[in-house]
Amino acid sequence: MRIGYPCVNESLDCTSTSTFRLASYSAERLEQAVANNLACLQRILEYNVQHELRFFRIGSGIVPFGSHPVNTYPWQQRFAAEFRAIGDYIKQHDMRVSFHPDQFVVLNSPDTGIVERSVAELVYQGSMLDLMGLDSKAKLQIHAGGVYGDKESALKRWIATYNELLPEAVKVRLVVENDDRLYSLQECLRLYDTVGVPVLFDNFHHECLNSGEPMPMALQLAAATWHPEQDGPLMIDYSSQAPGERKGKHVNSIEEDLFRAFVDDLRGIDADIMLEIKDKEASAHKACAILRDVGRLTAPRTPSATSY
Repeated sequence: MRIGYPCVNESLDCTSTSTFRLASYSAERLEQAVANNLACLQRILEYNVQHELRFFRIGSGIVPFGSHPVNTYPWQQRFAAEFRAIGDYIKQHDMRVSFHPDQFVVLNSPDTGIVERSVAELVYQGSMLDLMGLDSKAKLQIHAGGVYGDKESALKRWIATYNELLPEAVKVRLVVENDDRLYSLQECLRLYDTVGVPVLFDNFHHECLNSGEPMPMALQLAAATWHPEQDGPLMIDYSSQAPGERKGKHVNSIEEDLFRAFVDDLRGIDADIMLEIKDKEASAHKACAILRDVGRLTAPRTPSATSY
């Protein structure tokens, strides 16, 4: 298994999502921001390889206003070599990366403008993975969306958007995550049964919202939606409840006993685990040590090996 963390490395002095105000947009500012962001992303990936952290969620803002109509700069051509070099590095070191578009990406909104902007954002983020030369195991992770007073209609709109508006290049990367308030694992499984979208499993969300499935059963159900040759291993978001805080608040640092118990619940399932824990790579180091201790940490491949 691989261990990862999302977007920000707190040990480094750079960000891969630097941006600026829309009112200050210019081609020059955009070019400089993308150059800085890609350079920082490379540094983060190098840090991760050094510390055996082989799963990383890239921040959505690599290209400021990447899907906004104001952005007419040909960044795909200007930075093609840089994206390809990052992709080559990812493949060389047997890493896995993903994107998790922001909450404004809602495929089942009754507002057609929101849906159109959501599709454009998915196309933008997927295109970065394409520029890196990564296969369909690099995923775009979204939630099912809102309920809008009628969950059945909302699910039907999600399915219609998927079937009618998403290009194939997005479909092959898309995964849907169970959430903690509206759409449980069972409802995400309905989307899989209808359109074949894999279910990214969030253990903490499942603890908050479920249909009574024990954790080992829930993991088996989610894993069955992933096809290894196309999708790679099951992707998991892992966290736990912050003591004394409101229900659903993520813990600041990994609770190692809970994580060991969760690894036991996997019962041999091949999975890559993204830690949604506030201290980022600090907890990831501890999780790696646990997986190493139980013999389940992905070993580095030789540079001549094929990609994942």
